[in-house]
Amino acid sequence: SSGINAEYGGTKSFMEALSAGADISMIGQFGVGFYSAYLVADKVEVHSKNNDDEQYIWTSSAGGSFTIHQDEDAEDVPRGTKIILYLREDMTEYLEEKKLKDIIKKHSQFIGYPIKLQVEKEREKEVSDDEAEPEEKEDDEETPKIEDVDEEKEKEKKKKKIKEKYNELEELHK
Repeated sequence: SSGINAEYGGTKSFMEALSAGADISMIGQFGVGFYSAYLVADKVEVHSKNNDDEQYIWTSSAGGSFTIHQDEDAEDVPRGTKIILYLREDMTEYLEEKKLKDIIKKHSQFIGYPIKLQVEKEREKEVSDDEAEPEEKEDDEETPKIEDVDEEKEKEKKKKKIKEKYNELEELHK
């Protein structure tokens, strides 16, 4: 029997595969999209929380069995669902930002809600020389300090640009 090609993308391709006689018995109640997680992950966790209920975690390693338990540390998801994929060792390419963006762009055309990706960005920040490179200061209070006032003003003017990394949620699909 023929299977659904994991490389297919989008609803149209899925419908074509179905009409060509694809075996859909493995889809189950979650759908083909959910099961495709096991193409790259050894284990999947689904954290889910309703406004009026406790948070639960569903966990499976794709062998047909799963566990469900109440999440005692429910601070992560105030409401909604969070899915965690424990990637297989040979699938680390799916941690690369460009690869994720390409996949999201290709497969999100029929998604009716925003998709955001946490990305690491870099920005230039202007700091004074002494902030950029902390100097070793000697605490010798008995030695008198003699400083030239012009030299002090010159020191204040020296600024240095450094690159600072930060994380940001980038909206990839509206």
